[in-house]
Amino acid sequence: MTAAADLLGPDGPFAREVPGFAPRASQQAMAASVEEAIADRQMLVAEAGTGTGKTFAYLVPALTSGKRVIVSTGTKTLQDQLFHRDLPQVRSVLGARLSAALLKGRANYLCLHRLDQAHQEGRFTSREQVSQLQAIRVWATRTRSGDRAELAEIAEDSTLWPRVTSTTENCLGADCPMFNDCFVVKARRAAQEADLVIVNHHLLFADLAIKQEGFGEILPGAHAFILDEAHQIPELAGQFFSVTLSARQLTELSGDAFAECANVSGALAVLQPVIEPLNAAVKRVRLALDRFPAKGAFVQIERDAEVESELAALRDALGALAETLDKHAERSRGLASVGERAAQQVARLAHLTDSGARDAVHWYELTTHGFAFHATPLDLSQPLRELRAQSHAAWIFTSATLSVAGRFDHFARQLGLDDPHTLLLDSPFDYAQQALAYLPRGLPDPSAADYVDRVIDAVIPVLEASRGRAFLLFTSHRALRRAAELLPERAAFPLFVQGTAPRNRLLEAFRASGNGVLLGAASFWEGVDVAGEALSVVVIDKLPFAAPDDPVLVARLEALREAGGNPFTDWQIPAAVIALKQGAGRLIRDVRDRGVLVLCDPRLTSRGYGKLFLASLPPLPRTREAADVERFFTAHP
Repeated sequence: MTAAADLLGPDGPFAREVPGFAPRASQQAMAASVEEAIADRQMLVAEAGTGTGKTFAYLVPALTSGKRVIVSTGTKTLQDQLFHRDLPQVRSVLGARLSAALLKGRANYLCLHRLDQAHQEGRFTSREQVSQLQAIRVWATRTRSGDRAELAEIAEDSTLWPRVTSTTENCLGADCPMFNDCFVVKARRAAQEADLVIVNHHLLFADLAIKQEGFGEILPGAHAFILDEAHQIPELAGQFFSVTLSARQLTELSGDAFAECANVSGALAVLQPVIEPLNAAVKRVRLALDRFPAKGAFVQIERDAEVESELAALRDALGALAETLDKHAERSRGLASVGERAAQQVARLAHLTDSGARDAVHWYELTTHGFAFHATPLDLSQPLRELRAQSHAAWIFTSATLSVAGRFDHFARQLGLDDPHTLLLDSPFDYAQQALAYLPRGLPDPSAADYVDRVIDAVIPVLEASRGRAFLLFTSHRALRRAAELLPERAAFPLFVQGTAPRNRLLEAFRASGNGVLLGAASFWEGVDVAGEALSVVVIDKLPFAAPDDPVLVARLEALREAGGNPFTDWQIPAAVIALKQGAGRLIRDVRDRGVLVLCDPRLTSRGYGKLFLASLPPLPRTREAADVERFFTAHP
């Protein structure tokens, strides 16, 4: 059998058959390492710089291994791109006949039973919802997958989708009258039978954390797991090993209980008196939490007399609904299912409102109209270590941003990876010719009251030299808002500000403008790809240290301190380095790209740890002179 590296080499089929394919030594090196890891069931951590072509580097050995492989990506968008674009191309070149399946979480698939329920109930808040439901019903008759991504005309955040999709909690499983036509069941059967399955991290961890969404495990028996965009894994793993209960879950429970009454004679008269108090209790808890910060340790709120009183009322109301549903469970499968959910939520609420446990961080977060309570494990390394041991599989973690100054210690420690095989591949881009890093002189400490104003002062000459075409990335929404106030008076370029439109629409408008300036916070630091002349400058206002108001982070840092470690050097700096690499990575996405990275934070040169950040970035030439930026854009207009 031809080695994966040779298949991707200058004499291989990809060089012959794929237009524009350029053999890369780094891609071949990664393919060889992935091939070995799959064959020997190794743990491999591979950082592959932008432009390596890591997708082909893992798909080729996965498809030629003859083994069952699960590939997991960071987002549903990347998942679709992998399945619908990259995989067909690689299979075609290799002539691979193995079966492949795309599998998403159940909320991505239309639920025919709930669609029928929504139609019968007829409770709609607008004419738009009525027309959307009609569009979904027409689509339901012709779709083969039931994947709601097919129906792009209905926004992803439409309030109708939760009513026509299912959750683990409200799914009736094999008792559903439409079980045989269920899109989720069909997708899972296809995945169970496929040689290669493409999932996303959310689904992977929902399954691996023994929180299956119903119908049993779907991922056992894999010989290898390949996790792309693996820098996201520590945070996502924390979410899936957490216990959570939200206001939305409670109101959905009461809404589903109400809906089930339509199918059972006399049920409404019995249940309505216990459903309405639960809805009222949820609203009163949110009202009582209104004067607290948006996120914090649970201990902050449980000592408040009003919150304590309203939580007790919520427990009573939820308990009363659970008790009533239990008494009437035998009257319908739907009522029994809602009753089981209510009992689970009673237990979960009791657990979450007891902050005495030492192995988990109990915390809350508030949204505009809702709340959520969480218990997140302090240490994720042990459960992750156990999951890998149980799988008896190869585990391959890859991303463009996993290392800190060439070392993988931080990533490996978070995931409990003991002595993994590692691979560090630099980007094949010619940064010396393609890019420049500009560190402006004279900026104050980032804590200064006028810091954002001074950053804008430093950035204006760069924007004039580049004729716009810039991303300004901020570490806080407050800084972003201040910049959005200042820039219209200072710069005559089209402005695109995060929060004024959905992210994909902002990006489309930015690309189309030709000279726009986009202001973004956290969600624009990664997963955003603008190749070509539309983006020629990336400005980063501060080093992206995590906000100190994150209760999980605070607890983990304290645990690290108690164990004799240094939270700043052992955790905060490495995490910030990886985040900075993600933001800086927006600049050069292609061999033809040219651009300037503006790093405003003076701590890069004034503090000792600044060297670690700079050493972790691609090898861009550096300057502190604005004139060098002007010369760069004169040479690369």
